Amino acid sequence: MPRPAFHEKLDAMEMELLMLGELAGTAVQRSVEAVMQQDDALAERVITEDDEIDRLYIDLDQQMLSLLALQAPVAADLRLISVVIHSSLHLERVGDQAVNVAKMHQVTRDLPANETILQQIGEMGHIVVEMVRVAMDALRRRDLELCLRLPKMDDPVDRLNRNMHFEVAKLADEPRALEWGMHMNLAARALERVGDNAVDIGEQVAFLVSGEFREFTDASHPGDATSDAT
Repeated sequence: MPRPAFHEKLDAMEMELLMLGELAGTAVQRSVEAVMQQDDALAERVITEDDEIDRLYIDLDQQMLSLLALQAPVAADLRLISVVIHSSLHLERVGDQAVNVAKMHQVTRDLPANETILQQIGEMGHIVVEMVRVAMDALRRRDLELCLRLPKMDDPVDRLNRNMHFEVAKLADEPRALEWGMHMNLAARALERVGDNAVDIGEQVAFLVSGEFREFTDASHPGDATSDAT
């Protein structure tokens, strides 16, 4: 493949990744709306449309591997190929978490809801959807500063997820409400994972921009972000 054609193909793959990001973010938004509004049809739509997210992910993965097999990419191109491969996997996982949230609605539709917990789910959903969009915007703009915003955006998501356990425990005297709350705890965990995947994409984009990979947070020191992210 001639080099100009190679770069056109690479650009097309990046655009497909951005499309995947939009689909994944929208899926999360709709899944949270399904929970908040007790919308059966919207929950089913999230689950059904995950097939398109999976298709795009597989297509990207196969095309990137094909590019690697047919070309000898230079360092900058290799970084972009690596970012597309890794980020598409994270976005596929975001889609899976949206499905998980939608399924939490399906199994709790007949149980009594708690307004405080719903508000927390809604707040988490709003933040993590924005995180996915910031991560994809960072890729589009090659913007390191946007990447570095993501760990700070993730902090309230982590706090809300931890607090969910306490809110659910308050429902212990009402078995049906407690059952609903335990499923919402799983939904909160799914949303927390969406935030984590957005941060991971930000790390990939930072690698693309700087040529140096580093984690924004150190798993061996919980809550310890890199100095660049502060």
